[in-house]
Amino acid sequence: MIGIPKTDTLQQSVISGVCYEGLSISTKDGKPARLAVIDADGNILDAGPEVAREAWNVTLAVYKNFLIGKGHLRILSEPPAGILSPNKEKAAA
Repeated sequence: MIGIPKTDTLQQSVISGVCYEGLSISTKDGKPARLAVIDADGNILDAGPEVAREAWNVTLAVYKNFLIGKGHLRILSEPPAGILSPNKEKAAA
């Protein structure tokens, strides 16, 4: 995917980003909106500015790893289920 990806494809909302601010979400008529993570059953798992910040941070991490040639093509916001990060292992002890 070389070049600038197509944007403005959503029917009811607008997602914009500024390199030093992160993502902003609004309705097509300019009213504030927010991102949410929704599971397959329609349950909202997380919503709000934290979701936008996490999406932005993961996107930046993927892009930066690509630029520096680390080869990490997958970035997880948390380890897969059942695997604790070092910080969470300390907290669980």
